[in-house]
Amino acid sequence: MKNDRVLILDFGSQTTQLIARRVRELNVYCEILPYHVDEERILEFAPAAIILSGGPASVKWEKAQHLPKAVLDLDVHVLGICYGMQIVCQSFGGDVDAHEEKEFGQAIVRQLKPSLLFEQVPALSQVWMSHGDQVHKLPQGFETLAQSDTCPHAAVYSVEKKFYGVQFHPEVMHSVDGTTLLSNFLFRIAKVQASWESKNWLVEKIAHIKAQVGSKHVLMGLSGGVDSSVAATLIHQAIGDQLDCLYVDHGLSREGEVEEIKNLFADQYHIRLRIVDAKSRFFEALAGVEDPESKRKIAGRMFVEVFEEEAKKVPDIEFLGQGTLYPDVVESVSAFGGPSDVIKTHHNVGGLPDRMRLQLVEPLRDLFKDEVRVLGRELGLPSSLVDRQPFPGPGFAIRVIGEVTTQRCARLRRADAIVREEIERSLREGSLKQKLWQYFAVLLPTRSVGVMGDARTYGETVVVRIVESSDGMTADWVEIPKAILGRIASRINNEVAGVSRVLYDISSKPPSTIEWE
Repeated sequence: MKNDRVLILDFGSQTTQLIARRVRELNVYCEILPYHVDEERILEFAPAAIILSGGPASVKWEKAQHLPKAVLDLDVHVLGICYGMQIVCQSFGGDVDAHEEKEFGQAIVRQLKPSLLFEQVPALSQVWMSHGDQVHKLPQGFETLAQSDTCPHAAVYSVEKKFYGVQFHPEVMHSVDGTTLLSNFLFRIAKVQASWESKNWLVEKIAHIKAQVGSKHVLMGLSGGVDSSVAATLIHQAIGDQLDCLYVDHGLSREGEVEEIKNLFADQYHIRLRIVDAKSRFFEALAGVEDPESKRKIAGRMFVEVFEEEAKKVPDIEFLGQGTLYPDVVESVSAFGGPSDVIKTHHNVGGLPDRMRLQLVEPLRDLFKDEVRVLGRELGLPSSLVDRQPFPGPGFAIRVIGEVTTQRCARLRRADAIVREEIERSLREGSLKQKLWQYFAVLLPTRSVGVMGDARTYGETVVVRIVESSDGMTADWVEIPKAILGRIASRINNEVAGVSRVLYDISSKPPSTIEWE
């Protein structure tokens, strides 16, 4: 039986995960591996098709990434994107060089001839370009399928080599027909079957957890977020009372979160849960620290230290459960050692000291966030939890810009609750109808003069951040009605002591990130 899996080789693009998301959305299972992975691993994966990502390097560099020989040995269809197209063309004798007119942003590609790759794609299609180098001369046996005003070979193919290449990025939403193009490559060209379903995955994963854990016990870190909640519920469904959950109350969580966790998991689901008060330890460790990466690392280290101490108090623990997701794995250098730039560290991956000697149970390690939400619904978790917006692992430590103190966290906690209350109220009433990805508050150390009553104030600044996105990899700010923003600002200024000004963030991702730190 054909193995309907797709392998994505990562050459360092920041949008490699988006390629995987688009493939999964088409109900095809895929995995990402770095281009320099052992070639036996590629052959062992035995993909039905291969996609080569873009990357920040130039194929002309002396130490440029190479095309693994195994890609050609497998004799399957290959799609090269941006750098992935260039490296294949160069490998077969084509000419790639820097172009005087670089393309970064939207462009229009024109089809030159009919092809399966552009089936049901308009003759003129908007795409997203991001390149300096481009193919100037095609290898023998290659033909051009499409071009743009400044890129004569915007899409190419070779029947003999089973290769298709595009200079643009079909995986990003700015490429209007990108999903259609990827679908054409998978189903019309590579003849892959759409067989990836989370229901089948759930049955297999429960069986896997049972086999992995046996009669031993698992200690699970429960944060109250979607990832750890779904992971804990899944592990509990597999092994029942062999699971002990631990919630570390670090004082960096949203308003009411500790109570919600206790009510849902301990009282309703009857999962063994212990809540450890570690607020003073976290704030002491974060005192005086302003660098965001340092704050992330401190929060991760403190979390591990508390876990290590608490694990010793629970008998017969041999496994540690974690809500690690596939993006955490891909983005962490410790996991892949790949070429992608690390934007932020993930303390879920590779952060455990060897001395803990606990084996990991990471049931969500192969899934993206939206797949985890689907799984949570299948497990019966309430929509209030499954559909809650993402919250960073270090919590308010990276939404309080500058030094993290008890007072500043309390200030942000109340402001953040007001933002969420007013947005959710507007959604219920129908005055706001957009599908939102995240809405939250950020506290800046910037102070400004204000007036309350007849008194002068000199308080900090709260920034309201509201974005829409399909996967968090790219995001756009949302144009919120003036009346809603007015209510949010009025409540924050009146109810949160120490705040003199409220701002609205109108930055998109890219170039900005969703979180400020």
